[in-house]
Amino acid sequence: MNNSPLLEDLRLFCVVARHSNFAESAREVGASPAYISKRIALLEQALGVRLFHRTTRSVVMTEDGGNVHEWARKILDDVEQMMETVSSAKRVPRGLLKISTSFGLGRKVVSPLLSRFASEHPELKIQLELVDRQIDLVNEGIDLDIRVGAGHEPHLFSKRILPSQRVLCASPAYLKKHGAPADLAALRQHQCLVIRERNQSFGIWRMMGPKGQETVKVSGGLASNHGEIIHQWAVDGHGIILRSIWDVADSLKRGRLVRVLPQYFQEADLCAVYPLQLKNSAKVRECVRFLQKHLDVTASSATV
Repeated sequence: MNNSPLLEDLRLFCVVARHSNFAESAREVGASPAYISKRIALLEQALGVRLFHRTTRSVVMTEDGGNVHEWARKILDDVEQMMETVSSAKRVPRGLLKISTSFGLGRKVVSPLLSRFASEHPELKIQLELVDRQIDLVNEGIDLDIRVGAGHEPHLFSKRILPSQRVLCASPAYLKKHGAPADLAALRQHQCLVIRERNQSFGIWRMMGPKGQETVKVSGGLASNHGEIIHQWAVDGHGIILRSIWDVADSLKRGRLVRVLPQYFQEADLCAVYPLQLKNSAKVRECVRFLQKHLDVTASSATV
C-alpha cells in the first residue's frame, strides 16, 4: 500500500497530460516545474512505467501514460463524486470551482456576481477562466461554463439561467450620415461591425423577424474578436452592431446607441453548461442558482 500513488500525484499527472508542459502545469497549480517533475517521477516509480517522453520544450504521453490517464480521470471523478454526494447531503458547497466564460460576459456580468458569491461561500475556491473560443470542459478541467446558447454536446448538461436576445444597434451619428436600413437585406449596403466570438459564424447574422428566421451576410471596414471593442466602435459611429441586450442596455438608455430594425432579434439565452457527472454537485448547483437569481435582477434593470 505504501507504493500506491497518491491522489494528488494523479491530479498533477492529469494536469501535465492536459498541458504537455511542466512549466505551464506548475503555473496552474502554483508550484515549481522541479516539484512537478519530481512528483511525476515518483508516480512513475510507484507504477513501474514511464508516463511521458520528456524533451527540453514539452512532454509527450506514452502509451502506458494514456492508459494510466484514463484510469486516473475515472478515479478522480469517482472521488470527486463521492465528496460532492457527501457535501450535497449537508448542502455545503466546498472545494475548487473552475468556471469559464467569454471575455465580455465574464468582465461585465459574471465576475461581479462571482465576487458576491465567493463572499457568501468562503469554503469555496473559485477560478474564473476567460476564453473566446469553444472550450472542452472535461479535458480542460472546467466545472461550469457560462455561455450564450445551450450547446449540443451529449456529455454535458445545460440549464438556461437568463432568457436574452441580441439586437441591432448603431449610433445616432452613423444613422444621420448613412440612414437607417429599411429591411434586413439592406444591411449588405451598410458598414457592419463584425465580431468572432467562440463558435459564431463570422459575418453571418441569423435573425428572427416577422417572417421567421432570415439570414444576411454582412461586412464592414472594422472587425474584432472582442465585444467591448466592437461596442465602442459603434458608439464612435463606425457602423451597425449585433450585440446582446445586456451589453448595450446602458448605451441605449443614454442615447449613445439606438435600435435598428427593432422587429428583428437573435435568440441569445445565457446558459450554464457543465459535465453530466456534476449534475448533483453542491458547488455547481449553488453557483448556478445564485447566477440565475441575480441575473434575473440584472435583466430587469437592463430592459429598454
